[in-house]
Amino acid sequence: MALTKLNNKAVANVTSLPVALGDMVLVSSATASSSASIEFTLGNYKEYQFYFVNIHPATDNVQFTFNLSTDNGSNYNVTKTNTFFTAYHDEADTDINLGYVTAHDIAQSTGESELTYNLGNDNDQSISGYLNLFNPSSSVFVKHYISNVNTAHNANYTRNDYTGGYANTVLPLTNIRFKMSSGNIDSGTILMYGLN
Repeated sequence: MALTKLNNKAVANVTSLPVALGDMVLVSSATASSSASIEFTLGNYKEYQFYFVNIHPATDNVQFTFNLSTDNGSNYNVTKTNTFFTAYHDEADTDINLGYVTAHDIAQSTGESELTYNLGNDNDQSISGYLNLFNPSSSVFVKHYISNVNTAHNANYTRNDYTGGYANTVLPLTNIRFKMSSGNIDSGTILMYGLN
């Protein structure tokens, strides 16, 4: 494969690229207002990107989770396996760490997959980040996902959580649901983009 070189030096000056980047389309968005969950219908995009903007829980010390459906949202119980690691730093500058968190990974589980944990519900606490879901309409392969979320922890830490895994099904995924482990999503917006 040949190396592509841009002749103009500033990104602001680029008017076209000699490679196809695909189309990123805002498919849907939802803003929570004391919502038990937020659900999206999936289609035939090769990748979906979900952006979480200031997701604020109604309840303190909860997990922000997702699950998937293969039957148009009748059941959210797709078998998943994932990893989970985190980096954190407290406001007092006394506790920092980077490590794998076995308590929040899953192996062949139909339950919720956690994107973050111990989320605080102080007025100024929320999470923001993203989840990428790859080729959910495939009827051949498992469906991979990766996520990175930054959390305002309930004990006044900043925590950056990374999750990666797959939905272990060859059935096409039809829906995705986001919710808290307890209580409602008090506020915040989720944007769903599709990429071909």
